[in-house]
Amino acid sequence: MTKTVLLVEDDLGNVRVFSRYLTKLGGFAVKHTEDADEVMQIVKAGQADLILMDVSLSHSLYQGRSVDGIKLTQLLKSDPSTASIPIILVTAHAMIGDKETSLQQSGADGYISKPVVDYRAFIDQVIALLPKGEA
Repeated sequence: MTKTVLLVEDDLGNVRVFSRYLTKLGGFAVKHTEDADEVMQIVKAGQADLILMDVSLSHSLYQGRSVDGIKLTQLLKSDPSTASIPIILVTAHAMIGDKETSLQQSGADGYISKPVVDYRAFIDQVIALLPKGEA
Protein backbone atom coordinates (compact mmCIF):
# COMPACT_ATOMS: atom_id res chain seq x y z
CA MET A 1 0.00 0.00 0.00
CA THR A 2 1.30 3.45 -0.92
CA LYS A 3 2.42 5.64 1.97
CA THR A 4 1.28 9.25 2.12
CA VAL A 5 3.63 12.09 3.01
CA LEU A 6 1.99 15.31 4.18
CA LEU A 7 4.05 18.27 3.03
CA VAL A 8 3.49 21.31 5.27
CA GLU A 9 5.31 23.98 3.29
CA ASP A 10 4.55 27.58 2.28
CA ASP A 11 6.98 27.84 -0.67
CA LEU A 12 5.33 26.40 -3.79
CA GLY A 13 8.71 25.94 -5.48
CA ASN A 14 9.77 23.63 -2.64
CA VAL A 15 6.40 21.87 -2.79
CA ARG A 16 6.91 21.08 -6.49
CA VAL A 17 10.48 19.84 -6.04
CA PHE A 18 9.79 17.77 -2.91
CA SER A 19 6.62 16.29 -4.43
CA ARG A 20 8.49 15.23 -7.56
CA TYR A 21 11.22 13.41 -5.62
CA LEU A 22 8.82 11.88 -3.09
CA THR A 23 6.65 10.41 -5.85
CA LYS A 24 9.38 9.46 -8.36
CA LEU A 25 12.18 8.26 -6.03
CA GLY A 26 10.13 7.23 -3.02
CA GLY A 27 6.90 6.03 -4.60
CA PHE A 28 4.88 8.07 -2.09
CA ALA A 29 1.55 9.77 -2.43
CA VAL A 30 1.89 13.44 -1.46
CA LYS A 31 -0.61 15.79 0.17
CA HIS A 32 0.22 19.46 0.64
CA THR A 33 -1.13 22.25 2.81
CA GLU A 34 0.22 25.08 4.88
CA ASP A 35 -3.10 25.55 6.69
CA ALA A 36 -2.59 24.35 10.28
CA ASP A 37 -6.27 23.52 10.81
CA GLU A 38 -6.19 21.40 7.64
CA VAL A 39 -2.97 19.70 8.82
CA MET A 40 -4.73 18.67 12.04
CA GLN A 41 -7.78 17.38 10.11
CA ILE A 42 -5.65 15.32 7.69
CA VAL A 43 -3.51 13.81 10.45
CA LYS A 44 -6.43 13.06 12.81
CA ALA A 45 -8.26 11.39 9.91
CA GLY A 46 -5.28 9.04 9.49
CA GLN A 47 -4.49 10.35 6.00
CA ALA A 48 -0.73 10.90 6.55
CA ASP A 49 1.96 8.33 7.32
CA LEU A 50 4.70 10.94 7.76
CA ILE A 51 4.87 14.74 7.86
CA LEU A 52 7.53 16.99 6.34
CA MET A 53 7.13 20.20 8.36
CA ASP A 54 8.55 23.53 7.24
CA VAL A 55 9.80 25.32 10.38
CA SER A 56 9.07 28.87 9.22
CA LEU A 57 5.49 28.85 8.01
CA SER A 58 4.66 32.45 7.20
CA HIS A 59 0.88 32.32 6.77
CA SER A 60 -0.26 29.45 8.97
CA LEU A 61 -3.00 29.91 11.52
CA TYR A 62 -4.32 27.38 14.00
CA GLN A 63 -7.62 28.22 15.68
CA GLY A 64 -7.09 31.81 14.59
CA ARG A 65 -3.54 32.14 15.98
CA SER A 66 -0.32 32.30 13.97
CA VAL A 67 1.80 29.14 14.28
CA ASP A 68 5.15 28.04 12.90
CA GLY A 69 6.31 24.50 12.22
CA ILE A 70 7.80 24.09 15.71
CA LYS A 71 4.49 25.01 17.38
CA LEU A 72 2.48 22.85 15.00
CA THR A 73 4.80 19.90 15.67
CA GLN A 74 4.41 20.44 19.42
CA LEU A 75 0.62 20.37 19.01
CA LEU A 76 0.74 17.12 17.01
CA LYS A 77 3.24 15.45 19.37
CA SER A 78 1.25 16.43 22.49
CA ASP A 79 -2.00 14.86 21.18
CA PRO A 80 -2.13 11.10 21.89
CA SER A 81 -4.10 10.52 18.67
CA THR A 82 -1.36 12.06 16.49
CA ALA A 83 1.83 11.71 18.59
CA SER A 84 3.05 8.56 16.82
CA ILE A 85 3.12 10.10 13.31
CA PRO A 86 6.78 10.72 12.35
CA ILE A 87 7.56 14.38 11.70
CA ILE A 88 10.68 15.65 9.92
CA LEU A 89 11.41 19.35 10.30
CA VAL A 90 12.56 21.01 7.07
CA THR A 91 14.27 24.37 7.37
CA ALA A 92 16.52 26.83 5.62
CA HIS A 93 17.61 28.16 9.03
CA ALA A 94 20.45 25.70 9.43
CA MET A 95 22.96 27.33 11.71
CA ILE A 96 25.14 25.38 14.14
CA GLY A 97 22.98 24.25 17.04
CA ASP A 98 19.68 24.90 15.24
CA LYS A 99 19.08 21.22 14.56
CA GLU A 100 19.40 20.19 18.20
CA THR A 101 17.38 23.17 19.44
CA SER A 102 14.59 22.64 16.91
CA LEU A 103 14.35 18.89 17.58
CA GLN A 104 14.36 19.43 21.34
CA GLN A 105 11.76 22.22 21.25
CA SER A 106 9.39 20.49 18.83
CA GLY A 107 9.69 16.80 19.68
CA ALA A 108 10.13 16.06 15.94
CA ASP A 109 11.67 12.78 14.76
CA GLY A 110 14.07 14.16 12.15
CA TYR A 111 15.58 17.28 10.61
CA ILE A 112 16.50 18.19 7.03
CA SER A 113 18.08 21.48 6.03
CA LYS A 114 17.16 23.30 2.81
CA PRO A 115 18.17 23.46 0.13
CA VAL A 116 18.15 19.69 -0.20
CA VAL A 117 21.10 18.64 -2.35
CA ASP A 118 21.10 14.84 -2.05
CA TYR A 119 17.57 13.72 -2.82
CA ARG A 120 18.43 10.02 -2.46
CA ALA A 121 19.54 10.66 1.15
CA PHE A 122 16.40 12.77 1.66
CA ILE A 123 14.16 9.90 0.49
CA ASP A 124 16.17 7.40 2.57
CA GLN A 125 15.60 9.52 5.68
CA VAL A 126 11.85 9.61 5.00
CA ILE A 127 11.74 5.83 4.48
CA ALA A 128 13.80 5.22 7.63
CA LEU A 129 11.22 7.01 9.80
CA LEU A 130 8.17 5.17 8.46
CA PRO A 131 6.83 2.46 10.76
CA LYS A 132 8.69 -0.77 10.02
CA GLY A 133 6.91 -3.57 8.22
CA GLU A 134 4.59 -1.13 6.51
CA ALA A 135 6.94 0.63 4.10
